[in-house]
Amino acid sequence: MRKYKHIIFDIDGTLIDTEEAILQSLKDTVWEMLHKDIEKRELKFALGIPGSVTLRKLGITDAEHANDRWNEHLMKYKSQIRLFDGIPQLLDNLKINGYKLGIVTSKTRNEYTTDFAAPFALSDYFCIVICAEDAPRHKPSPEPLLAYLNASNINTDDAIYIGDTIYDSLCAQNAGLDFGLAAWGNAATQGISADYIFKSPADVLSFTARK
Repeated sequence: MRKYKHIIFDIDGTLIDTEEAILQSLKDTVWEMLHKDIEKRELKFALGIPGSVTLRKLGITDAEHANDRWNEHLMKYKSQIRLFDGIPQLLDNLKINGYKLGIVTSKTRNEYTTDFAAPFALSDYFCIVICAEDAPRHKPSPEPLLAYLNASNINTDDAIYIGDTIYDSLCAQNAGLDFGLAAWGNAATQGISADYIFKSPADVLSFTARK
């Protein structure tokens, strides 16, 4: 098996459970901006891509204002956002075992701080964080992961990307990295290509311990 130096994580649906909060707040935003009542299941395409892209796909022209409103609506559901079970233990053990940990997310830098770094106090685990502003194109383009490789001065063979959506899978595939599917964050795994499928964070630890 390949020996990785870096393990790179997505955030939403991988480290933290945000699906219900994201979809309900997006539903509220669409109602406010377009006066359309869209079912949450029809909004699931938004999971894993930047908010501005989602809003434009929905036909909202003032995406910047709408994204601000979306973040404000999200605060109403903040109590529903939580770390997946086993994530702190996973990060702690990976770091102890000598792995460099990183983040590649579609969140903006401000969203990374307010939604993840501040409330969960895990940012010290990660040596490099690539946010939406750090690459000219977003997932499924390879550019966010290529930006990470460039910032860390490593090769594609040195890292694995772990995420939960088809956008994460395609980003890794297009960048030439191995991809691990965080199945604990996405029950609908069909159609998502992965080199490895992890049913729980503990599976990632077991997998890396064998390498």
